[in-house]
Amino acid sequence: MGETIRLKSPGDGFEFTALHAEARGHRRGGIVVIQEIFGIDKYVEEDVARWAALGFEAVAPSMFDRKQVGFHAEHDEAGIQRGVEALMSIGFDKPLEDLQACIDYLAPRGPVFMVGYCFGGLMTWLAAGKLDGLAAGSSYYGGRIGDNAELTPKCPVICHFGHRDAHIPAEAVKAKLAQVQPQVPVYIYENSGHGFNNDGRPDSDPGDARLARERTLALFEANGAG
Repeated sequence: MGETIRLKSPGDGFEFTALHAEARGHRRGGIVVIQEIFGIDKYVEEDVARWAALGFEAVAPSMFDRKQVGFHAEHDEAGIQRGVEALMSIGFDKPLEDLQACIDYLAPRGPVFMVGYCFGGLMTWLAAGKLDGLAAGSSYYGGRIGDNAELTPKCPVICHFGHRDAHIPAEAVKAKLAQVQPQVPVYIYENSGHGFNNDGRPDSDPGDARLARERTLALFEANGAG
């Protein structure tokens, strides 16, 4: 299941919590797992466990600790509203500093990768373009990536979107990235909507989720995962 650790932002010294799991078997690298707007929920816990089982030391920061330590919201309309309010109250700059702390924590032990979902998908994109120390990143259904398409990643990045996503115009985002960041692969999954990495959710197709994970692992293996 993992353990809770505390890390300190290199920017303002803010101390935040993170779910941490040691790599099982041979350590292949470190990975920062970034939540959706719902906090560290069972889907984040499952993803951390999944990556640890694949040989990655995983850290999932509680991105809204600056608003409320241990923030958790349900996957419903009220939960979405709470998550959006938390995000709007802290913005993006301070969370990026917290992500740098996660990278710095993992970096002494090997290459560091990043994967993020929804809000975390956007943060993965921003981190790849603004932070130091990442070997590669995989962004899932990140809103507003199209608005930040001019930000050139410093490391290899791939993007995943669901064709049935009612929140993100997948084809339009793919076209925008193809225009300004043609080196970035963008994958659209025909059978899935938003949040399709969350096993058991209505918009999750098992085949699409499996393929996206395989592509993400292949990206990491091509960029230093031992």
